[in-house]
Amino acid sequence: MINQHQQRASQTYSRINLESSVMGASPHQLISMLMDGAHGALVRATIAAESGDIALRGKELSKAINIIGNGLQSALDHERGGTVSVELDRLYSYMIQMLLRANLESNVDMIIHIDRVLLDITDAWKAIA
Repeated sequence: MINQHQQRASQTYSRINLESSVMGASPHQLISMLMDGAHGALVRATIAAESGDIALRGKELSKAINIIGNGLQSALDHERGGTVSVELDRLYSYMIQMLLRANLESNVDMIIHIDRVLLDITDAWKAIA
């Protein structure tokens, strides 16, 4: 069993490793990292929902909503992005609304649906590179 000191050291290492990755990443890579982070949060939210852990489900859904809204959606360049930017903005708003609803209704299928939508966007984004 991992003791508290080992857990803190591991968390510190993970945070420093993430910070180093972010500092050296291109804008394209940063968006990919945000998408991966949102996906991870949705996977954890799904597992929590299926196991009945309401608090963890809410925490992970909040994390995903924050990444989608304050990360992905706010990074859209409406000036240069044209129609794609407008449509992504609408899609991100839809995803946020569905995740809020999924949390209120304890709807695992809705979380999974939004994760699939996110993965489709992620695949398209990564193909651009």
